[in-house]
Amino acid sequence: QVQLVESGGGLVQAGDSLRLSCAASGRTASSYAMAWFRQAPGKEREFVAAINWSDNLTSYADSVKGRFTISRDNAKNAVFLQMNSLKPEDTAIYYCAARRGPWVLRGNEYDYWGQGTQVTVSS
Repeated sequence: QVQLVESGGGLVQAGDSLRLSCAASGRTASSYAMAWFRQAPGKEREFVAAINWSDNLTSYADSVKGRFTISRDNAKNAVFLQMNSLKPEDTAIYYCAARRGPWVLRGNEYDYWGQGTQVTVSS
């Protein structure tokens, strides 16, 4: 069992930055891929970014490439999402997710989820 807790969300203006954190506890996450998803009001959940624990391979949604950076600290069992140049369309609840093996894009293939953290970007 893995528990995930997100933090770092908030209300910012367009162009600002935020750094989300996801703390993992429980079973060792050394073989888990970690990902960030988001869900805006009235929209389906969408993939944002992912990172492998083993080889540090990353993946990003086209909508956030060049603006968001995912990273991890294995020693602290933590994953981060640095979000720069935020836009109003980035407004959503951001969820951290974990799965055994390498990252994938489909949310239903992730085994563990956090409770989410709200990010609101005003124009």
